[in-house]
Amino acid sequence: MGIDNICELAARLLFSAVEWARNIPFFPDLQVTDQVALLRLVWSELFVLNASQCSMPLHVAPLIAAAGLHASPMCADRVVQFMDHIRIFQEQVEKLKALHVDSAEYSCLKAIVLFTTDACGLSDVAHIESIQEKSQCALEEYCRSQYPNQPTRFGKLLLRLPSLRTVSSAVIEQLFFVRLVGKTPIETLIRDMLLSGSSFSWPYM
Repeated sequence: MGIDNICELAARLLFSAVEWARNIPFFPDLQVTDQVALLRLVWSELFVLNASQCSMPLHVAPLIAAAGLHASPMCADRVVQFMDHIRIFQEQVEKLKALHVDSAEYSCLKAIVLFTTDACGLSDVAHIESIQEKSQCALEEYCRSQYPNQPTRFGKLLLRLPSLRTVSSAVIEQLFFVRLVGKTPIETLIRDMLLSGSSFSWPYM
């Protein structure tokens, strides 16, 4: 799979994260400002979950990075740091894959990530918190009924979530999206995707 194909896949993963959010229960009923605030905060975490769910071929990440560095050189220290962040991204995806998360579990995990009260300026924090709790309860119930012989499964899945934040959103942006959208901030794209829905067209396509 070539670099362009990977970047196109990344674009689809980001778009599918926003489309997924637009179509799940509770999210469309939130104030639009809250929807935008939530997605802007957690898009990179949803991206990591989607990359893991679709088994994104991450062995090429260093190649993409090398191509990007060729186009806009960095000093040696920044290159080392950048490659380090790519390794963290790869590790997070691999750890999720190792748990053999199924599609229902991915949906619950994404909902737990999405409905966070950490976003700034939310108009209805208590409501968003209650949706997150419902999502967590749904995951716990699902794990108990579907994987009765894995009593620690729910805990293992939840413990993966805080470490998703160790993946730098700036690095994901630099790695996969700078080619496609140039200087357009990813947060602007996310807002546009959310507001225009399926009629959204990528600047590069």
